[in-house]
Amino acid sequence: MKWEEKRDMVKIATWYYHYGWTQAQIAKKIGISRSIISKTLQRAKDLGIVEIFIKDETYYTVDLEQKLEEKFGLEEAIVVATHDMSEEEALNFLAKEAAYTLSKRIAKVNTLGISWGKTIRKFANEFPYIPHKDLTIIPLIGGMGSSDIDLHSNQICYDLKKKMQCHSKYLYAPALVEDTEMKIDLSKNKYINEVLEEGKTVDMAIVGVSSPYNQSTMEEIGYIVPENIEELRYKDVVGDINSRFFTVDGQEANTEINTHVIGLSLEELKKIPTVVALANGLHKKDALVAALGAGLIDVIVITDRMAEYILQKND
Repeated sequence: MKWEEKRDMVKIATWYYHYGWTQAQIAKKIGISRSIISKTLQRAKDLGIVEIFIKDETYYTVDLEQKLEEKFGLEEAIVVATHDMSEEEALNFLAKEAAYTLSKRIAKVNTLGISWGKTIRKFANEFPYIPHKDLTIIPLIGGMGSSDIDLHSNQICYDLKKKMQCHSKYLYAPALVEDTEMKIDLSKNKYINEVLEEGKTVDMAIVGVSSPYNQSTMEEIGYIVPENIEELRYKDVVGDINSRFFTVDGQEANTEINTHVIGLSLEELKKIPTVVALANGLHKKDALVAALGAGLIDVIVITDRMAEYILQKND
């Protein structure tokens, strides 16, 4: 490259990157087309004359998001930086970021499905008071019980309804029943069946991802007992979404407990246009890897530690 040509390249790059001139201003200044200015700027980067550095701590999480979206074909990945936080602090921060980001998506839909659990409870607590009077919120799973009511889908739907001043349906049935016959009888109920059918047609669903073997909310509140957990291990179950247990290939497991759930199945969830999963805690990593690999999720909100593991696992 001639000295004069290099000097012109540096001059153009200086005007553009240092002084903030537009390509049109530079083109007018030296009397050449904008396309030549664009090519010159690109060549300056290719030759190492210009190097661009992004000086912000969020760059790392943005990079993780991009890699996750490309690898799994996601609509969106939201990665929260939590490296120096305890698990409880990370959960609170993730819920806050999820509430802020997802509020923009929720503003564009008319029907929203809600599952249950600690992470979704935290999400509802952090959700802003933003009116969305045309919205209808629908539980994706039963939500009655004598304990931990605030974790159940009906209560979460009610609390979100108050914050958005919108409409909500309620599923007056437990999430899990004792046997298949009881489930069949309850599902015949007109009001229960109507809500389940409406849940299948929501525009967007928000669910959690859990592991039955470590810090399981279902075990804590008595939905599953050691005998159930042994069966899940035997059937190679890695996690659950909406209390539907699935195997490493992301398929709903052939277990007795899955036949006792009053709520949407994984296949029914998969047909919803946008399924958003919130997941905190590395103990859920294998469940999330399986769910992503099977295409059960369209949008994820996870920590940077979880993102790093998933990307390394799938290299």
